[in-house]
Amino acid sequence: SASFLCPWNSTGKNTGVGSHFLLQGIFSTQGSNWVSCIVLSFDAYLEDEVPDKSQENYRIRRYKIYFYLEDDTVEVNEPVLKNSGLPQGIFIRRHRISLPPPDEDQFYTVYHFNVNIDIVFYGRTFKIYDCDAFTKTFLRKIGVKLNPPGQCPEDPYMKTRREKLDFTEPLRPYESSDTLKQFLEYDRKVLRFFCVWDDSGSEFGDRRELILHYFLSDDTIEIKEVLPHNSGRDAMSLFLRRRKLPKYGPSGVYQPGQLTDQTVLNVYGGYSENRVYGYLLDKYKLEKLDQEFYKDADLSIGTTINVWGRKVLLCDCDDFTKTYYRTKYGIENFTSIPCKAPPPPKIERKFPPYTGFGSEEDSLRSCIGLMPTPPQRNFKKFMDFDSFGSISNTLRFFAKLITHKCADVERMFVISYFLSDDTISVFEPIERNSGYSGGMFLKRVRVKKPGQKVFKSEFSEYIKAEELYVGAKVNVNGYLFLLVNADEYTLNFMEKNSDKFPLSNFELVVQKLKEEESRSREFMQVFAAADCMHTKMVDFNTFREIMMNLTVGKLTDQEVITIARRYRVPEDPCPHVNVLVAQAHEQLKKNAFENFERLIASCVYQDREKKKVLPSKDIKRLCKSSRLPLNEDLLGSLLSRFEDSEKQINYESFFCALNWRVNPVPELEMVSYIKERCKEEWLGMPSPIPVNCIYYLNLLKDVFGLEEE
Repeated sequence: SASFLCPWNSTGKNTGVGSHFLLQGIFSTQGSNWVSCIVLSFDAYLEDEVPDKSQENYRIRRYKIYFYLEDDTVEVNEPVLKNSGLPQGIFIRRHRISLPPPDEDQFYTVYHFNVNIDIVFYGRTFKIYDCDAFTKTFLRKIGVKLNPPGQCPEDPYMKTRREKLDFTEPLRPYESSDTLKQFLEYDRKVLRFFCVWDDSGSEFGDRRELILHYFLSDDTIEIKEVLPHNSGRDAMSLFLRRRKLPKYGPSGVYQPGQLTDQTVLNVYGGYSENRVYGYLLDKYKLEKLDQEFYKDADLSIGTTINVWGRKVLLCDCDDFTKTYYRTKYGIENFTSIPCKAPPPPKIERKFPPYTGFGSEEDSLRSCIGLMPTPPQRNFKKFMDFDSFGSISNTLRFFAKLITHKCADVERMFVISYFLSDDTISVFEPIERNSGYSGGMFLKRVRVKKPGQKVFKSEFSEYIKAEELYVGAKVNVNGYLFLLVNADEYTLNFMEKNSDKFPLSNFELVVQKLKEEESRSREFMQVFAAADCMHTKMVDFNTFREIMMNLTVGKLTDQEVITIARRYRVPEDPCPHVNVLVAQAHEQLKKNAFENFERLIASCVYQDREKKKVLPSKDIKRLCKSSRLPLNEDLLGSLLSRFEDSEKQINYESFFCALNWRVNPVPELEMVSYIKERCKEEWLGMPSPIPVNCIYYLNLLKDVFGLEEE
């Protein structure tokens, strides 16, 4: 009987194929349960012919032959050799192999294997030259006489290759170059400088902005170029690839071996067959050229370095570089040098004078490109100042014509200035029996300032919105207009944008009045004389006449209007109840609403205490739920007029007043204006006076600090 110790892995396969088995006891060939875990391992080689190759005529390939006793199967494996260039591994998979002819009907058994014999597998002759210790012991126990082991010949190519590798390594290195410490200490630490190469002195040269990287781990330098947009240069990854930068390069062409860290001497071994090759390092370093390279100590802001003949100026560095030099070298001055080149002088482009055909902008487009394009409008300005909703963005002034003709003195005009495109239109209101047809006097167009040349290269100047104010004289294509008034929207717009319209700036106007402080008593006396009823207010015409006379022309009409609007007497904003009822009747008639009895019935149902009054909020909610066709502002004004001190409303009187069938009221008298079918007309004429009355006493208190006497 016999017992075996063999390792097994988790898959159940024997991991000790061909390894050492511990044999204990005596073998018995009658048992078969021990055979399943025995594998015999043989070492063999194969000679492959290599035709048409001068380096080698044949090749020696080594194999492992495994014989499994459990089923007499054979497996051939070629150990993997590094950098062999041949497919290696399983050469013949595990299976039963038949004997060579003429005995192909039989299979290999354990008795066909021995040491130092040739064995043929599928026409290939494998030479078994050795086996492991377990296989030798096993074969002796089963009665096989082992031959003495042989030798595996050495592959001639591998021998030559190994000799070459031995020659390249020096046998006696005298010096050791330790760069590992520097690498471990400064790895991934890079100094960065911003520099410039000024090549403008050469033909077609210019200033080139560069970024220099100094790698502290191996003292190498890399330079990248910063290419601006549309520079006309091809985008290169590197201006100088990473390497050590010599201080005095280029200095010429060197022979091989002159620039090296170590000088190697060849030790010649003679012509003997077993000569030894070796290398020694030359400690005297004869004929070696010393070349200086840039170090970190050579780099600083303001230094010019030599990059293979190109003078590169270091202008600035990053924060890490500043910290490095401050810590290691104690440098504190890091004043940067401007890298940007001064802008080139701008060449003034001169265009030919205006020819008179078309507009000036249209004629200029033919001078800019070969294919004329239409002039571009200021789209942003158009979107910002285009009319939308109740905002017109149009300044309207009431003007009269300044002329010596008696028939034209009384003619009045409406001048509209459109902020979206700076155009002006002039409209004359139609007046019956005036002798003038009226209507559009000037179509909407930009108006040039007078006194400019027609045929010139520069653009003409046009009238701007800032030049228009009440009291100004405007020349519109040879017609001189005096602006006598403006509408409410125009005055509000000018006061909101007082930075562009200084005559509507209340603070600036008050500063002018404070200059007349010495005449403050005279102001008080004149205003008191004009106010006979002692109401502390005067009308606008009186106020304007007093201000113009006392300031002796220092104030314009626009400035007087600005003061008058600030101290005007507020008008009653709440219209009379009859006016509100008339407006409500007009809306109810248009919508044919007559369900007033149902509304009163709903109120009676909600009035549980039979007081004939309901809260104002309940009446408003009932009107909204019944879809009463009145807008919210009008409904709120009506409710506020009918409610009592306790916010209660007599619903019968309220809805009876709204019943336009039972209690009709006279229709509102609308001011009729003569209309002209023109898009750019101003239907409503401005009021002759901007305000009705002014509190003059409040003005004198704020400006001069005067009190009522």
